[in-house]
Amino acid sequence: MTDEIPREDITIDVRRGNPTEEELAALIAVVSEAYATEAATAVVEEEPCRSAWAVSQRGLRTPLPRVGW
Repeated sequence: MTDEIPREDITIDVRRGNPTEEELAALIAVVSEAYATEAATAVVEEEPCRSAWAVSQRGLRTPLPRVGW
C-alpha cells in the first residue's frame, strides 16, 4: 500500500490579476503541502468512548396497558 494521495483533476480559476507561472507554481506547492500535512495528521478515534449516561442508563420499560374507567 502506498501513502500517495489519489490524484484528481483540479482546476484553478484566476478571477483577478495576471499571475505568472512561478506564482501559480508556488500556490500549487503551498496548497499541496498544506493538504498533505493535514491528511497525514488527521486522527480518528479507534473506538468511540461511552459517556457516563450511556453506561448507567437502563432499558426503557414497556408502556403500561390502558385501562378504561
